[in-house]
Amino acid sequence: MKVSHVSAADHDLVTAAVAAAEARTSGEIVTVIAAQSNDYDDVALVWASVIAFLAMSVIALFPDFYQGLYDRLTGGWGHGLTANQWLGVVIAVGVLKWIAMWLILLWRPLRLWLTPRAILAGRVRARAIDLFKVGAEAKTLGRTGVLLYLSLREHRADIVADEAIASKVPAEVWGDAMAALIERVRAGRPGEGMAEAVAYMGVILAEHFPRGSENPNELPDRLIEL
Repeated sequence: MKVSHVSAADHDLVTAAVAAAEARTSGEIVTVIAAQSNDYDDVALVWASVIAFLAMSVIALFPDFYQGLYDRLTGGWGHGLTANQWLGVVIAVGVLKWIAMWLILLWRPLRLWLTPRAILAGRVRARAIDLFKVGAEAKTLGRTGVLLYLSLREHRADIVADEAIASKVPAEVWGDAMAALIERVRAGRPGEGMAEAVAYMGVILAEHFPRGSENPNELPDRLIEL
């Protein structure tokens, strides 16, 4: 099934921006857009475990309150629970809380919202590096490939550059390109954001890697969707 996160017009816009940027530099820009970089199953697991532990801890800390609640629920006709039975109740509550939280976190927007920003950024960065290694690293004669990666649900983007570019262009130099991209993504215009970021990248690349007499197009100009 074909993946489509942006319109055909956005594809044309980004492709044209890459072609224009590369016309002034020996650098090669690859653009990739994905719905999400990671499922964050481990984050859901941690949250479910934390909630279950807290629920069991509260019962263990206030046994009289919950024993009274048990008596009210049974109308006073329930028999007193032994220590082992009470332990079983606590464990059962913890298990039910864990399952409930896990099911709730199957809703992706909530799972993303509960994921710390540092983890989001790290997972997006890791995915960008993986894609760069597959699609751009050492794929150009002068090691001048650079990947622009956008992960939509995280509202995060990253730029990964090949050896020659990384040695001359510090990561913070790409800040304006990142800011322009994320601003457009938040406004619901990811295609425009990608194109504008590419334009910023083209200016930087042209400064450090101007176009030579021979400038073959070694990497695809089209926007890749995953």
